[in-house]
Amino acid sequence: MSTQDNSHKIGSFYSMGLIGLMALLLVLPFTAMGQEGETIVEQWSRVKAPPPVALKPVKANPRETAFLVLDIEELTCNPARRPRCIESVPKIQGFLQKARAKGIPVVYSLTGRGTRETILPEVTPEADEPIVQSSVDKFFRTDLDKILQRKGIKTVIIAGTTAEGAVLHTATGAAMRGYKVIVPVDGMSAGNLYAEQYTAWHLLNAPGTRRSTTVTRFDMIDF
Repeated sequence: MSTQDNSHKIGSFYSMGLIGLMALLLVLPFTAMGQEGETIVEQWSRVKAPPPVALKPVKANPRETAFLVLDIEELTCNPARRPRCIESVPKIQGFLQKARAKGIPVVYSLTGRGTRETILPEVTPEADEPIVQSSVDKFFRTDLDKILQRKGIKTVIIAGTTAEGAVLHTATGAAMRGYKVIVPVDGMSAGNLYAEQYTAWHLLNAPGTRRSTTVTRFDMIDF
């Protein structure tokens, strides 16, 4: 066999080896990814909760602020389904009295099966306080935006249940419409702590709400 033939074979083996090495390098990352878990489901137990959100004091203009009380009804706020909602009611009631004393408009919401009569007696609407009825986003197919615009509202304070439902989605709807949003964590509740934690984190980190939302407590809101 000639030297030229040997050189050709060596070159072929070298090329094949190089191709094989490149293929292995391409495959290895995907193999490692599969071992680590390709989705959040496989990684679930490794997720560490972020630091607690920062609660901030806030001063609102009473002439441009409304208080939204969402779904505080017998069907959704009761000891069996949401004991934490029951715990939040006295705080919502106390702030409701403060808001009315300052002349701040109050707007209520109901779930699909609720009525004015199913709203808990501690936070019963006054005769002239409007009520809207929708699913989780209380702007959806209701007059909520028109009600707020007619009153010259630029900021909404949102309390209610559930945190990951009515509070989160109505806050997002408000932010997307240009309102400033204030959410007191002691006025929002859910069936479990994770839902409240996630909602507070989402409000301050998600693109739709983070620039418009202040997370606070009722006693940190001033007028």
